Amino acid sequence: MAKKVSVLVAGSWGTAIASVLADNDLDVMLWSRNEQQVAEINKEHRNRRFLTDAVLSPRIRATSSMQEALTEAEAVVVVAPSSAMRDVAAQMKPYLDSNTLLVHATKGFETGTLKRMSTVLADELPDTDPARIIVLSGPSHAEEVIRQCPTTVVVASESEAAAEAAQDLLITPFFRVYTNPDVVGVEVGGALKNIIALGAGLTDGLDYGDNAKAALLTRGLAEISRLGTAMGGNPLTFAGLAGIGDLVVTCTSKHSRNWRAGYMLAQGKPLEEVLKQMGMVVEGVKTTQAAYTLSRQFDVEMPIADELYQVLFNGKPAAAAVEDLMGRGRTHEIEEVAKPVQTKWFG
Repeated sequence: MAKKVSVLVAGSWGTAIASVLADNDLDVMLWSRNEQQVAEINKEHRNRRFLTDAVLSPRIRATSSMQEALTEAEAVVVVAPSSAMRDVAAQMKPYLDSNTLLVHATKGFETGTLKRMSTVLADELPDTDPARIIVLSGPSHAEEVIRQCPTTVVVASESEAAAEAAQDLLITPFFRVYTNPDVVGVEVGGALKNIIALGAGLTDGLDYGDNAKAALLTRGLAEISRLGTAMGGNPLTFAGLAGIGDLVVTCTSKHSRNWRAGYMLAQGKPLEEVLKQMGMVVEGVKTTQAAYTLSRQFDVEMPIADELYQVLFNGKPAAAAVEDLMGRGRTHEIEEVAKPVQTKWFG
């Protein structure tokens, strides 16, 4: 009998992960609050709202019952938006076995608390060992994963055994999975790159060219590394899949929600209209708010994030923000970098 794995929720990325698991001959239960979506997945093997052209494996079944989703599941992958993570985790609590492998694939911080998603899960699921919570991240558009385009990601956990268990669960000939002990770095890198993707959309919308985008990505990575290291991440993580890898794909692809949102903002559309037109969560907006506060808490300079905050929430014209970034005082490119953080894996 095949293993049962549950995926919460049935958005584009959750559906793509469910397809990866099904390709590994696993029985997948995909949870959604939307009864119409559940019926469409079960009867037509489609999830048209999020992945229009994809035909889903018959191994994927959907349910709106959290109890049905989690009962006898050997692993659970949570792909809820950051704003819904705590609520979804609370619904999981009565039905989640403490020995179940728990993976999350959400890139963002919780509004208000500014907590990372693994911390939110640990808060709401006290019977689950926090050291065994796993984060999945890396350059991975759902629209390409569902088509079995070659994709490489990373899973991070304080527990080497848990990370390797998630690796075994997810790895396929087209979906390569690496392990990493740096949970903080992987989560922070995955969240903060969405800010830079918003900026990339803005620069493209303003027709500033490739030079500007290259500068944005490079200096954006410096900001991500600066804050991530201050929060306890390993500097080497930001040179990997959850850092530069995810940054490049999110800032240069037509599939990127954050890039598309930035592009529309550059056309002069107000933020509220952009978010309404997108129809899906744009994590970079709330992450910009989080980074604005976190940079001050950790006394870290993040001029790109600061200027995007002014554009998003204070009505500053994007062109003026670029002008202010270009007119900053002289500084060095190479900064002192903290030594790599020791991990349990390496003694």
